[in-house]
Amino acid sequence: MKAIVQRVAQASVTVGGEQISSIGRGLCVLLGISLEDTQRELEHMVRKILNLRVFEDESGKHWSKSVMDKQYEVLCVSQFTLQCILKGNKPDYHMAMPTEQAESFYNNFLEQLRKAYKPELIKDGKFGAYMQVHIQNDGPVTIELESPAATVDLKQLTKLEKQQQRKEKTRTKVPSESSRERNAPRNKDDPSASSGAEGDVSSEREP
Repeated sequence: MKAIVQRVAQASVTVGGEQISSIGRGLCVLLGISLEDTQRELEHMVRKILNLRVFEDESGKHWSKSVMDKQYEVLCVSQFTLQCILKGNKPDYHMAMPTEQAESFYNNFLEQLRKAYKPELIKDGKFGAYMQVHIQNDGPVTIELESPAATVDLKQLTKLEKQQQRKEKTRTKVPSESSRERNAPRNKDDPSASSGAEGDVSSEREP
């Protein structure tokens, strides 16, 4: 699971020319759900977002207070494009959770946020809709979050890909024993030599 968290002076979501959600000072969260995400990753992200210290305290000290400490609002927007993998210059989204599953997962995420904080301070866009998201970034301050499991999976995937590439190079450079035997020149005096594959007796057939 990935999230782009922005500290905002204000933010809003518009669908079809109509504003459906807005907040004042607080956090705008763009959330990308992976097809491998579970309740564990969801709970991790909820904790991180609500406890992220990106606000100043009463004395003006920076990076001291969370959105909960300040009693600010949170605007969440589902953003499957965060799971993009580039193939050349073309975005590929096969790592994003399918729509049917993702909607239920995203609603669960919102529910957990509201349980952990104040329901009236958690706002969201419209899942699956074409939205215009208006963000007035305060700072600017932008933090990228990623669940630990997703990070490990990507590292393992890279490791496996490298291992596979090494195996393919080895197969290309070192021919197998059987291929060396097939490619070895035959002695004309060798009675076992034949013009065909091993076991070919076509030369012995009656005309």
